[in-house]
Amino acid sequence: MSTLFLTHPSYLAHNNGPGHPERPERLETIIKVVEHEDFAALQHIEPRLADEAIIELAHPRTYIDALKSARPSEGIRQLDPDTAMVPGTWEAARRAVGAGLTAVDKVMSDEAGNAFCAVRPCGHHAERSRAMGFCLFANVAIAALYARATYDVERVAVVDFDVHHGNGTQDVFWSDKNMFLASTHQMPLFPGTGARSEDGESGNICNAPLNPGSDGRIFKEAFRDAVLPALNNFEPDLILISAGFDAHRNDPLASINLVEDDFAWATSQLAEVADNRCGGRIVS
Repeated sequence: MSTLFLTHPSYLAHNNGPGHPERPERLETIIKVVEHEDFAALQHIEPRLADEAIIELAHPRTYIDALKSARPSEGIRQLDPDTAMVPGTWEAARRAVGAGLTAVDKVMSDEAGNAFCAVRPCGHHAERSRAMGFCLFANVAIAALYARATYDVERVAVVDFDVHHGNGTQDVFWSDKNMFLASTHQMPLFPGTGARSEDGESGNICNAPLNPGSDGRIFKEAFRDAVLPALNNFEPDLILISAGFDAHRNDPLASINLVEDDFAWATSQLAEVADNRCGGRIVS
């Protein structure tokens, strides 16, 4: 089956301000790359605009309304020193959620084998009632909860290999025994969470922190020794990848030394678990 590639022009209208590391050029570069003939097999589709009622699966209505009220009619409004909104942010954030929903729909209905969502703003730092770390809504957590609410899946797993801990996903999943998070991340580093002892109320969280300077060998050890056993033991019906690539050795904001082949290896390992456990259903 085909691989879906989901992105949307509205994502380029979100801007965190001059010099900010999470900026539109990141996505423009990705879009330019996937236009190459090497990616001709990708099926390009646009994500839908997520209904606010679906966002409420992870966030209280008071938080959603507060964000909606904070959107400026012009200029930039800072939510915290790292996270901002501009006039185009509200649509971009809802479509960032919508990409995960659309991808889940297509994969769960067997219209696609798997999917990759290239979205902005990102999501894994957004806690239930707090925007932070460039993130407004918990995109991947919402997609997981939506899959359970909509399809015949009981147990959904998220694996996060961003260089930063997915504290927002952890916050949403903490008390839900049928939602699983495994996260590899540099520690110490923003946001300061993600110790091995943080394992959820039902042991449904698996944190595998990496020391600064860790390379692909150590990353793969963490995957083999912690992430993959915990994921297999969870027996997921669907796997979602929270795919940040800032653990790359050239990223200026962190100190993990992965290369492209390490991310490819991790993705292939997760795809193999998906093949064995959940009919190949995987969304990145």
